[in-house]
Amino acid sequence: MPLESLVKLPAAGFGVEQMPSVESLLSLGLYVAMVSSLILCLLAACRFLGRKTHSPFKDQPYESGVDPSGSAHPSGPVPFYLVAIFFIVFDVEIVFISSWAVAYELLGWSGFLQILFFILILFLGLLYLWAEGALDWSPSRQRRHPTREG
Repeated sequence: MPLESLVKLPAAGFGVEQMPSVESLLSLGLYVAMVSSLILCLLAACRFLGRKTHSPFKDQPYESGVDPSGSAHPSGPVPFYLVAIFFIVFDVEIVFISSWAVAYELLGWSGFLQILFFILILFLGLLYLWAEGALDWSPSRQRRHPTREG
C-alpha cells in the first residue's frame, strides 16, 4: 500500500489558511509604492506651482458666502460633542463586531483571537477616556480642572 494513500491532507478551503504568494505580495508592494509616489508628486506640485498670495480679504474666515458673525466658539456644551463623537466611534466598531459574529464559524480561532485583540483595544480606549474624565459631565470636574487662562 503506497504511503500517499495513508496520509490524508486537508483540501484548501474554509478554515485552512495559506500564505500569500510572492507575486501577490510584490504586486501589493508595487501598488503601494506607486500610490505613495503619486500622492507625494501631487503634493509637491501643489506646493511649488501654487500661488502664495495673502491679503486681508483672503485671510478672512469663509462661511459659505455669508459674512462671519458672532464667536467661533461652539454654542452648545463641549461634552455633548465629545459624547457624540464617542458614540459614532463605538457604533462603527459594533458594525465590525457584528460582521465577525455572522462569520465566526468560517474564521476559526484565528478570527476569534483577532476580534479579541480588537475588543481589548476598544476596552483600553474606553478606560483611557474614563481616566481622563472625558465621560464626566459634572460641574465638579470643571472646578477640579480649571482652565489655564484663569
